[in-house]
Amino acid sequence: MTIIDVHTHMLSQEYVDLLVAESGTYTLSGGVVHRAGASFLTLTPGMFDYDLRLAAMDRAGVDIAIVSLTCPSVYWGGPEVSERAARLTNDQMAAAQRRHPDRIRFLATLPWQYPERAVAELKRATDLGAVGVMVLANIDGVSLTDARFADIWAAIDEAELPVLLHPTTPPGVEAQDMGGYHLVWSVGFMFDTTLALSRMILSGFFDRYPRLKVIGGHAGGCLPFLMGRLDAGHRSWESVRASISDLPGSYADRILVDSICYDPRALELTVSVFGPDNVLYGSDFPHRNGHMEEIIGLVRGLPGDQAGRVLGGNAARVFRL
Repeated sequence: MTIIDVHTHMLSQEYVDLLVAESGTYTLSGGVVHRAGASFLTLTPGMFDYDLRLAAMDRAGVDIAIVSLTCPSVYWGGPEVSERAARLTNDQMAAAQRRHPDRIRFLATLPWQYPERAVAELKRATDLGAVGVMVLANIDGVSLTDARFADIWAAIDEAELPVLLHPTTPPGVEAQDMGGYHLVWSVGFMFDTTLALSRMILSGFFDRYPRLKVIGGHAGGCLPFLMGRLDAGHRSWESVRASISDLPGSYADRILVDSICYDPRALELTVSVFGPDNVLYGSDFPHRNGHMEEIIGLVRGLPGDQAGRVLGGNAARVFRL
């Protein structure tokens, strides 16, 4: 059984140095990147070293890792800085893919806040071998469905590239007292992904971009639990029906999600809502919460042939591997 990890991260010291020097928002202390004084990203050795990654993959039995940058991606700095950070990341990941063609693939990083540059970098990254795109669930507080990003989505749709929709800090966390207990990670990230996917469904986004393959990180946030509520809202209010005539739940087969949910009951619900062909194995390695073996064990508890599809079969189809 081939196991393919679609949600797993790499970065570089050059990226971290650029983030700290040019963002004006992020600082580094004791191996932790901070935002507004709160812990944001804990750096681990596996984020920087492909040899460590491959050894960990061997121990876990993971055959292929589709690596991507993590948040805050490159949505900071001016146009030149953001583009520079994206190009740096794509070049380094492409080099790793060339060195390890049987084990490593990568998702393109784009300077989304500068659409013309993002479209140009999408073309350059795919020429380098990118098999998809990673985007955060909001672009420095701006919704992904905002009209300013239409040209980027159109280019991705035309290329029929999968997109990993990855959470980041949602707007308003300071006002909601989410600075402690890693609530941004445990709750805020889930809210960020849920809101982004819900807005995509309700705005008609998936009708405008019919070839898009969006992979909602962390099992689609809370969407498996809330899909019925979206349907109830659609039946109850005209405003919810403004852009789509079909129930929101009918879009479930258009959305892919990963398997990072840490609980067999949550995974069972996720598979039930989205279908066993739309759930892909992801680990979140090498974050401190990202353990390949843990999620593999979770997925292996699925009934029948579902485990094989989730662990690798679905990703092989979606990414044409």
